[in-house]
Formats: sequence, structure tokens, C-alpha cells
Amino acid sequence: MMKDEYSILLTNDDGIDAPGLATLRTELTALGNVTVVAPESNQSGVGRTRNPTAIVRDHPWGCALTGTPADCVAYGLRGLDTNIDIVVAGVNNGPNAGNYVVGRSGTVGAGIEAAFLGTPALAISAYHSTDFFISPPEEYDFARPARIARRLVDRALSAGVYDDVDLLNVNAPVDTANPPVMLTDPYHDYEQEVEQASADDVSDDVTLESNEHLVQLRDRTWPGVVGWESPFPPTDEHRRRYPVGTDRRALVDAAVSVSPLSVTHGSPDSAALATIVETVDVA
Repeated sequence: MMKDEYSILLTNDDGIDAPGLATLRTELTALGNVTVVAPESNQSGVGRTRNPTAIVRDHPWGCALTGTPADCVAYGLRGLDTNIDIVVAGVNNGPNAGNYVVGRSGTVGAGIEAAFLGTPALAISAYHSTDFFISPPEEYDFARPARIARRLVDRALSAGVYDDVDLLNVNAPVDTANPPVMLTDPYHDYEQEVEQASADDVSDDVTLESNEHLVQLRDRTWPGVVGWESPFPPTDEHRRRYPVGTDRRALVDAAVSVSPLSVTHGSPDSAALATIVETVDVA
């Protein structure tokens, strides 16, 4: 797709007032018309959750929704009288790297919703190579990730990348002057901890019956991390843990990670399953 100007739908999961969205909107206007449809409040970590209803409020850039990023994309693509060439989500406050994190990200979830609705998408997230977490976001400059997103959008559309790819998930550092750009796969690394909660963990407004108990469910999103330390320091240990070509290794190396994703949920071939289906007795 080569055009003089593109029609871009911009959203995020940090809310319409987030500085990352404002910076990205300014950058994307160089490519054409940018319409913002973003959540009214922070919707981080909601994945591709959808709601049956949402309140739409006018905004100088477009509109704000009392819903999720996926709601915003659905409304932007099907509720507005505009032909959208691409959906861009971000710039997110913090990276979305690793297969599990990508699956639950509201930023990436917006791109997945767009892809299911037949529209190319790019999700852009920011990280700091030493601080790692972009918090508070007002103290960081999102210009570099926004500029990288704009260049990738322009080149991917012009080169026909979206003939084969549904969604690009991009993570870019805010503090590296000339970061290398790496083609990556989301790294498969996840564990869950389930523990019996103590009585002190039960809130005052909850009363447990005799046949009930409280459990704590903690996902080990960043293995080995305690508190708010960076999960991807540039150490030999982490370079051994995350091989070259993965999105998490790109973060260790303070690089830009570009992961092409498919949302088709393609079915793997299974001879064993085929045999079961052919021989199962349903009588």
C-alpha cells in the first residue's frame, strides 16, 4: 500500500491523557490524518477484553471511550465514517515483551482486535535501558519510540509487510541514542505462583464462609525479579537466559524489538488428534 497520506486510528491502554499517546499523535501526523479513539482511563493489562456498551465522549483529537483498547478499536473501525489504513497503539508506558505479556497487554490487544477486523496494526511500547519502568511517565521523553513507530508504519505499509503479517509488536528504548533494530520472536517464559493467603490479606469488607479460603495468584512475569528492579540488566546471565532473536534479549541489549505476529490462531497438524477424531465413538 503506497499512498501520499494515510488515515491512521490511534489508541492506547494508558488513557487518552497519557504523554506517550500525545507524542505519538504528533509524530504520526507527518503521515496523514490521525484520529484518536482511546480509553478515558487507564486500561493496562486488559488484553483484548471487550465490553457490550461504552460511553463515547468527544475529544479535540477524536473521542474517549469508557471502555478497553479493543473497544476503542472496534468503535473506531466500525462506528466512525472513516476508512482506516492502519491502527497504531501506544506509546505504552513500559515494554510488552515475552509471549505471556504480549497476550495480556491492552496495547497489543488493540492491535489484535484491529487484525481480526481486517486492518493492519502496530503496537509500540517504551522502556528505559537502565530504569526499565517508565514511571512516572511525565519524567520521560517518548519522542524516540514515537519516531521509530512512525518510520515503521510508513515503511511497512509501503513495502507490503501486512500482506503476510497481521500485527507488529515493537519495543523501543527511550534513552538510547542509536539503538539497533532487531527482528524478534516473543520469548516463551512464564510461571505462576499460588499460595494460601493469610488472614491479614483478607480485606475488611470480605467475609469468608467456613468452606471458603483465600489464595494469592502471582504470575512470574519476569523470572528472578524482586520488587521494581530491571528484569533485563545487561549481564552475561541474562544474555544466556534470553537467546538472540527474542524480544527479551533485545531489551537486554537496549535494542528496538520488532516482532511480527499472526492472530489467526492457526491449527498445528496432529496425526494423533486426527486418529482420535476419526475413531471416537459418540454412541
